[in-house]
Amino acid sequence: MAIVRICIGTSCYLKGAYNVLQLFQHEIEARGLHDKIEISGSFCMGQCQNDVSVDVDGSVYNVSPETAYKFFEETIMPRL
Repeated sequence: MAIVRICIGTSCYLKGAYNVLQLFQHEIEARGLHDKIEISGSFCMGQCQNDVSVDVDGSVYNVSPETAYKFFEETIMPRL
């Protein structure tokens, strides 16, 4: 199971955290991955100077709404 946490702190929220979260939730739903991916929000991860912070199994990445689908495909899916 992959554990995904998306920063919903002020900086990340303004950079599109809600859109990233929505895309991830849509992909999880569409692919029937509820039992393989645990997704949640998290407050500040200390990466405010970058895009939206996304923690996948303990590794923090920076994702924008524009790169979220590619990130889901290339980073999250291989961990399943």
